[in-house]
This record gives sequence, structure tokens and C-alpha cells, in this order.
Amino acid sequence: MKKTVILLLAITLLTSAYSQRRVQREPIQQKPQTTGEFSGGIGLSWFDGKPYYLLNISPEIAFGKIGVGLDVNLRIGVNDGKIRNEDWNEPYDFLRAIRYVRYGLKGEPLYARLGALDYARLGHGTIVYYYKNNASYDDRKVGLEFDVDFGKFGFESVISDLKKVGVFGVRGYVRPLKFTPAGNIPIIGSIELGATYATDLDKSAIAHYDPVKREIVQDWERPDVIGFDIGLPIVKTKIFGWDVYFDYVKFLNYGSGIAYGSNFEFRGLGLLNIGAKIERRNFGDQFLPSYFNYFYEVERFNLRDTVNATSKLQNLKLAKKTAGTYGELIFTILGQLQILGSYQQLDATPESGTLHLDLEFPQVLPTIVFDAGYDRRNIKNFGDAFRLDERSLLYAEVGYKPVKYIVISMLYQWTFKPIRVGDQTKYEVQKRVEPRVSFVFPFGGK
Repeated sequence: MKKTVILLLAITLLTSAYSQRRVQREPIQQKPQTTGEFSGGIGLSWFDGKPYYLLNISPEIAFGKIGVGLDVNLRIGVNDGKIRNEDWNEPYDFLRAIRYVRYGLKGEPLYARLGALDYARLGHGTIVYYYKNNASYDDRKVGLEFDVDFGKFGFESVISDLKKVGVFGVRGYVRPLKFTPAGNIPIIGSIELGATYATDLDKSAIAHYDPVKREIVQDWERPDVIGFDIGLPIVKTKIFGWDVYFDYVKFLNYGSGIAYGSNFEFRGLGLLNIGAKIERRNFGDQFLPSYFNYFYEVERFNLRDTVNATSKLQNLKLAKKTAGTYGELIFTILGQLQILGSYQQLDATPESGTLHLDLEFPQVLPTIVFDAGYDRRNIKNFGDAFRLDERSLLYAEVGYKPVKYIVISMLYQWTFKPIRVGDQTKYEVQKRVEPRVSFVFPFGGK
């Protein structure tokens, strides 16, 4: 099964894209439309080898700038006829059934999102980039993103968990020349200065195994991070966008680093949109870029092997001075087919590759449904890029529409299951397989 999924992902890489329902980041934006769908389905789920009947209700609606998505799943044990306890064992689970509520889109003057944070970011992403607050279905949190741009100044913010805060980050920025007549000067008038602060208030962030005491202790300094950035838009038209930037980042109790690069956007009249980012990174000792990223909830603390366990903070403390390159490329064809890929490689560390893929293939073929996303860290070489183990995250759903409102599909997820060990959280690989028959009824729009 593992090899089949990997082959499927590789074949569809050049012709598919990750579902917008799973990816909030849309760097080449289209205006929101009055649209939505009411979907649900029946199927089977397997958790830890146990089969469950599945009843799913997952309506989504976008009305102007407002979007709402639910994800209600009733899983009934095939063997005992009982509802899966982990899905509804505390009041917070009922709030988590609301997958998200949002206003606007990232990059607009006012943007807010409550619920699942799929790929949150602040600024150029040197501190918070592609952060996911949900490591798995059983570890869903209700987070918040809230951004306001007043034109001359503004801020971005992210909170991973409204129940116990966890990851918290805020970036304020100002366009100083906008307060003067020089603000009308092309290029220079839009220069932007920003400052960021981010941390993790969850005590798991400072936990590590003490081989002397032979127990888990929390005696390290919290990962408090500050950053300063400057951005300069070179070209900003309806068709072309090009800007350059420079970031300085410092962990208050650890090391520092810099990143500088450029973003490019091309909007080809709805036919072909291209986004590209290239960034050079230089780090001192005890520094990791994009510290709060899509693997953070899993990496924060891992107890798979207690004696040899390494937490994210421990990896930070052990990090050596290095440099590397980061690249990102996005294609959108006819407003439908979207491919996003990014990769980072450190110069002096062969096993440092980090791959991220988002694939979206919504309506290119009317009878085919395909959504997929893939992340992998610590890649050794090209042959190591597409394997499923503790360094991977995968979501893939392939389906067929025999008639307009019915979808027959297979869902496969490779994520991590949270397990409590004392007052800490352990993560183990969780494979989720669900054959589904879904009913999708679009409404609104044209």
C-alpha cells in the first residue's frame, strides 16, 4: 500500500494540486466568489487497525469574503457498534467540528481565520512559515490568524490553540515614507519595515530527556524569537510583481541568522499565473530557519525512543553554523490547475533537504477528483525524497464522479497520532484509510 501511494503521488505531481480546502495559502489570489457546497458521505475508516463505519458531513460555503467549513465525522466501530471515543470525549471536540471560519484571504487588508490553520505564515517566513496547528485528526486545535493592513502600517498574528495558546506570533510593520510626500515615489515610496516576535508557550516546547535523572524535565529556555525585516517592491502592476527583502532573526537565548531573497509574480490574464521565490540563508550556531513550520507540532517533542529522543529545541541547541538555499515555485493554469513546490538544502549538511508539495486538481477533468499534499524533512538524496516514515506527512484523495453530485473516492493519510505520556505528548505514525461515497451539492455563484 505504501509503494502504491508513493507511485500515485509521483505520477500526478506534474498534473495535480492540493485542495484549497486543505491549503489556506493562496499567493496568486483570485477574488472570492459567492459559492459553496454541501457535502457528506459514508465509508469505512481504519485507526490502529480497527475498522469503523464512517458518516461524514462537511459543508463549505464562501459568501463574498466570508468562508465557513465544517468537518463532522461519526465513526462507529464495526466490531462493537460504539462511536469512536477519541472523536467526542471532551467539550472542545464539538468546537473542533467547525474546521474553520474565515474573513478575506491572506494578503488582503483584513484577514481573519478561526479553526484549523493549514499553512500560516508571518512576513517572509523566516520565523513562521507553513505552520500547521493540527498534527493529525486526533490532535485538532482551534487556532487564530488575524491580519490588518491600514496602508501606512499594519500587523499579522497567529495563535495555534485558543485553549492553551501554544505557538504565538505577531509581526508589526510600517511603510514610513507613506507618512510623507515621498510615499508617492515609485518603488522607494512603498518600502516596508517590519518586526516580529514569536514563541511557544506550551511547556512541551522546553521538555527534554535528562539521561542523568532518567526522566523528562523542563529546564531549558523557551524558544523566544525576534526578527527585523525590510522589503522593497521593485515592480507592482496587474501583470507583474517583483520585490526584494532582507531578514535578520535572533533567538533570544540561542543563535541568530539572516535571509535575503526575492519574490516574483506573473499574472497572465487568467491563463497562466506563476509565482517564484528564491532565498539565500546564512545561519550562526544554534539557529534553525522557519522554526515554526508544518512539522513543528510533531517535532516539538518526540518520545518514540526516550533515551535517544530529540526535541525541536534540542536540535536548535545542537545546530552548527551553516548556509543554504531555499526555492519555491507556483503554477496556476486557467485558474484551476495549481502546482506548488518548495525545497531547502543546507550547503554543508547532506541530510538537510526539506520538501513541500501542494497539488490542486479541482475541475480540469469533470469526472476526476484529486487532492494531495506531501511534506518530507531530512532528505538525504533524490531517492530518499518520496518515502513514508517518521519524516513524512501525506494527504491524498482520488475519486471518480459517476454522476454530477456523487463522488466515489479513496482517502489516504500518513500523519501522527498524539499519545499522552505523563504530562507530555508522544507522537506515533498514524495511517488513515477511508473509502468513501460522498454527496456534493454546489450552491450559490454562477
